[in-house]
Amino acid sequence: MTTTEERWTPNYGEPYVPVPYRPARMPADESVAEAAELRERMEARRTVRMFSPDPVPEQAVLDAIAVASTAPSGAHQQPWTFVLVEDPEVRRRIREAAEAEERISYDGRLGDEWLSALRPLGTDAVKAHITDAPCLIVVFQQRFYLEDDGSIRKHYYVDESVGIAVGMLLTALHLSGLAALTHTPSPMKFLGEVLDRPRNEKAFAVIPVGYPADDCVVPSLRRKTLDQVLVRV
Repeated sequence: MTTTEERWTPNYGEPYVPVPYRPARMPADESVAEAAELRERMEARRTVRMFSPDPVPEQAVLDAIAVASTAPSGAHQQPWTFVLVEDPEVRRRIREAAEAEERISYDGRLGDEWLSALRPLGTDAVKAHITDAPCLIVVFQQRFYLEDDGSIRKHYYVDESVGIAVGMLLTALHLSGLAALTHTPSPMKFLGEVLDRPRNEKAFAVIPVGYPADDCVVPSLRRKTLDQVLVRV
């Protein structure tokens, strides 16, 4: 039996071994009802930048990460690491480094076009959410697999795989009653340094998790309708 203490290794070169997969088929009316409920619940999801410091159920966060880790990935290499940061001092260091980069970006590195696109969101270089939220999930891409002897093996479709996992993470957090924000400071090299991650990992996103603050506000935005994003052939 595999234990959490044992090192996971990829299945490079292993033979294809099919196993039965026979999930129970959901009745059509039940499927439609479930889809409608999910759509309604996800319509209420908003990106939150104003967090309450109140603690959240740790198990709900752990389960959301476990859900994210069920995402499909290229060659089933699961090229992701989720670092759960609860220590206030570590969150302070991350915020300090993130704001230093953000000030440079907002002072001109982003360019006028990108700044114009951000204006309706009301964002700036101050990233209080990093220290206000009770925890952060910092997602790293494993750009390659690092063997014990220091040699490497290539991972495939890393960007796509980790992006899907993050989408599933945000969905799981929302359906668990928690708010989240996808924060992507640029550049993000400092995250690997602050969190002491190995050389095969590259930061992908910082996700504060918590409850919205009592005075939380969000931008007045419209989502595209289904007929604006769907093409039928």
